[in-house]
Amino acid sequence: MTLQAPLVRFAGASLLALVTMPATPSLAKSPGEPQGFRVGGSSTVFPILREALRSYRSTGRQPGMRLTESGTTDGFRQFCQGKLAIANASRPISSSELKACARNGVTFIELPIAFDALTVVVNRSNDWAKLITVKELSRLWGKEAQGRIDRWSEVNIDWPNQPIKLCGPGPDSGTFEYFNKAINGSPTNSRRDFTASEDDTVIARCVADNPRALGYFGYAYYRANASRLRPLTIVGPKGPVAPSAEAVQSGRYLPLSRLLFLYVNDRDLRQRSDVRSFITHTVRNGLQLVDKAGYIPLASSTYRVVESKLYRHILGTAFGGDLPVGLPVGEALRRSIDQTRRPQYR
Repeated sequence: MTLQAPLVRFAGASLLALVTMPATPSLAKSPGEPQGFRVGGSSTVFPILREALRSYRSTGRQPGMRLTESGTTDGFRQFCQGKLAIANASRPISSSELKACARNGVTFIELPIAFDALTVVVNRSNDWAKLITVKELSRLWGKEAQGRIDRWSEVNIDWPNQPIKLCGPGPDSGTFEYFNKAINGSPTNSRRDFTASEDDTVIARCVADNPRALGYFGYAYYRANASRLRPLTIVGPKGPVAPSAEAVQSGRYLPLSRLLFLYVNDRDLRQRSDVRSFITHTVRNGLQLVDKAGYIPLASSTYRVVESKLYRHILGTAFGGDLPVGLPVGEALRRSIDQTRRPQYR
């Protein structure tokens, strides 16, 4: 079933009314255009790009494109060195990454592509943990827990006195940074004595293979492994809320709801017809691709506004190098696309 995000509005006007879409740019191959381009970064966003590539190929086009996943931080590292035409990201670009891009003359367009409910999961056989508070998550995952908190009963006295196995993203993952800022107050405030990977399928397998395990990752990876994993209800500022499309769209799933992004090298976009063709196809079909990948789509009208950022080459980030957490996704989305409302872009 296709998920529909609510239509984001500004002062009573729909986003669709804010922009007039220009004609589709020519997709003809430019003379002497180099062969192939690279797309990489977040393993969280990877399933969306994988679906986009399948969909693009179904139209009969065969891009010389290499799609990899290595984590958001590593993706930005390569992107700001000019090695990637498109970077997938599960968080906005940071201030240090902005400086790296500026040093190397890399300008970019920031495109929100989906909503995500960062999901805490346990093994299906776990019959004691149903919900977990933000305070308990912090007690379990913060730096001070390393070497100290290693049993379920040390997290919650009502849980069994059994060892707990932790599985989670590695430090090159945007999910690692987002989770730790949301739960522990800093992107780097995390214990390191857990099974870590930038590949979310590894984390899913880690929890699925151990009855006493707990882990966290993007919503799509829970949905893909729902027969083996069970999500925990998060007790946050809005009370106990389970991860779902409705909870994210309504702004109740805090502090673990977020936006997912694509970053496009503007020089590649202007000079390469294959990059223009692929990214246009991805954004234009975003709702279907995101839903098929297991994430939470933006509204169809919002994808039109995102597409206008692409056509108008609206450069830079709407987040100023910050990592906003505890912000309802609707507000984060408004911030991200507000650039299209500035007078010079109307």
